[in-house]
Amino acid sequence: MSASDVGEPGAKVSVRRIPHTSWRRVLTDSFKAFDPRIQVRYPVMFCVYVLFWFLLVLTLFPRAFPDLARTYNADYFVWVTIILFLTLWFANVSTAIAEAQGRARADALREIRSGIRARQVLPDGTERWVSSDILHIGDTVEIRAGEPVPMDGDVIHGVALIDESMMTGESEPVTRESGGDKTSVLGGTKVLQGTAQVRVTAVQGQSFLDRMIRLVEGQGREPTPNELALIVLLSALTIALFSVVITFIYLANYTTIVTIDLATIVALFVCLMPTTIGALLPAIGISGINRTASANVIAKSGKAVEAAGDLDVIILDKTGTITVGNRLAVQFVMAPGVDANALVEAALLSSTLDDTPEGRSIVRLAARRNATSRRLEPGQYKVLPFTVERPMSGIVLADGTEYYKGAVKTMEQYGAVAPPEIRSAAADASRQGMTPLAISVNKRIVGLVFLKDVVKPGIKDRLRELKLMGIHTIMCTGDNRLTAAAIAEESGVDEFVAEAKPETKLTLIEREKAQGHLVAMTGDGTNDAPALARADVGLAMNSGTGAAKEAGNMVDLDNDPTKLIEVVSIGKQLLITRGALTTFSITNDVAKYFAIIPAIFIASGVANLPGIQLMNVLGFTNPQLAVLSALLFNGVIIPFLIPLALVGVPFRPRSAIDLLRRNLLVYGFGGLVSAFVGIKLIYVFLAWLATLGWWSAAGAAVAHFLPLGGL
Repeated sequence: MSASDVGEPGAKVSVRRIPHTSWRRVLTDSFKAFDPRIQVRYPVMFCVYVLFWFLLVLTLFPRAFPDLARTYNADYFVWVTIILFLTLWFANVSTAIAEAQGRARADALREIRSGIRARQVLPDGTERWVSSDILHIGDTVEIRAGEPVPMDGDVIHGVALIDESMMTGESEPVTRESGGDKTSVLGGTKVLQGTAQVRVTAVQGQSFLDRMIRLVEGQGREPTPNELALIVLLSALTIALFSVVITFIYLANYTTIVTIDLATIVALFVCLMPTTIGALLPAIGISGINRTASANVIAKSGKAVEAAGDLDVIILDKTGTITVGNRLAVQFVMAPGVDANALVEAALLSSTLDDTPEGRSIVRLAARRNATSRRLEPGQYKVLPFTVERPMSGIVLADGTEYYKGAVKTMEQYGAVAPPEIRSAAADASRQGMTPLAISVNKRIVGLVFLKDVVKPGIKDRLRELKLMGIHTIMCTGDNRLTAAAIAEESGVDEFVAEAKPETKLTLIEREKAQGHLVAMTGDGTNDAPALARADVGLAMNSGTGAAKEAGNMVDLDNDPTKLIEVVSIGKQLLITRGALTTFSITNDVAKYFAIIPAIFIASGVANLPGIQLMNVLGFTNPQLAVLSALLFNGVIIPFLIPLALVGVPFRPRSAIDLLRRNLLVYGFGGLVSAFVGIKLIYVFLAWLATLGWWSAAGAAVAHFLPLGGL
């Protein structure tokens, strides 16, 4: 039954699928990756791929190459070929697992939109039910309580309470209404309350949900600039190594000192190539995207995640990012001769019926002073709300007693008397970035309550972490310089810009980029769109306008401006993981050199040449087992490193020099030692196997079917 046949709006078509995270699917995908069209994307592993097929042909059809008869050993060639196959397969498995994690999330996202129908509003005002697939940009649809949003759009009439938990994981519903910056709705989310008309801003295949699906699946994933640079470097190393190996073979044949068979030549080339990082490179990039998605941030490209790791300047809004966003009451100050309880009671009465965030915070502060609200019966009071004409608020009791709160100057204009001590305390509070409100009883100011835009808990520690990473933080705010300076000092930002206008962020970004810095910022409004587009990393809020989300290269589904700090950590972890595994791979290759080169000379009976025994640090006596041990370690180390590639190298904020020193010690020296130990252990194991009867029988069987060699 098609979606168009479903009578119920929002009904879904159930399709039974094999879970993408199942091992059966992973194994199937790993074997499909042997397609040469896939292998050619990764130059290092493609070289291994070509050598595998080359050696396989030589092994299966030895009689077609009579020149091999002199050095051909059937079972040795078979084992080298099998190990090359395993090396390729392990590389494919690492990529398949990383892609499977993304596909599992993509399947869940597909289920959100399957079978959704829309109530389209035609130009003449009539309505009709249509499949969401046929909607076009500019069409108008109506959404009501209990129905899904059929497609991305902006609310043009009405207001609706939207549940976005199926996409963002955030259980708190959000309000979307016409006008302002909170108009954007996502296709697939659900309306909890209200009715609204939505103008469609995307078509099927181009919606935000579709882009999420393509991203987490890795469809069309382009290598990032750093990844491309590393691929070029690895390709250059491979070409240089190829030239060295060919030169070595030519000199060996010319001098006739050593004789090298083709299987050993292939093993030498593969072992000395940076195959470990070449095999894990795609998985590292895909897992970086997956980790970003797990943080409920949708990156439009891997380049954005990578750029986050290279950032050196972050522009942060004060309100909602560094501070809570609402001014909260933090302190009472009594006027001379006024009892503290009298002030708290007056502040409580002036704010009990004030439903603003400031009023509620005064009530909470009074409650912490153990004050209890007087019971007010209907008809016993009159509420006087804050207005433009009268910028103060409070109540008048039935007996005529007035309780007001407002700015000191406003209260004085009203006729209240402010003692000099109160004026001085108010001025000091303003210099510290706080907002002083005077509390009056019958035109007598009994004290002050200080309001403050409170710095978010933990933000100072997070900004300190950014400083450790060498990232310069700039706070941008429309507040005056005194308030901005106080918040900047308390939070620990490096620099602040006060009295900022909408275009100030763009000017800041242009200034920093002109100095060669990589810049990030957050935003959610249409006026933020130019700056988001210009920034190297522009994190748009999901609750923001469509223009902001289109301009940014990342979208935060949780609408948390501080998420940018987490994104920086993810980006740095991606770069560190790639660098650490590259270091590990290169130092691994050094150890393999000390295994295979001595084996070649030992096999030729010239082990006593000067320096050869010094190179034979592992004490090998059987050259073929030495080559197989090095080649097997080269392949087996890949699956052991897959978890590290997927999860990432543990990251702690520290300077670049400290990170480099740590990576060289842990992954450089560790790669060297692990290769020596691993190759030696495999050699001992293979030597033990060679003493068993069934091992010789297997060699005889190989020799029977490939009769030019054998043990």
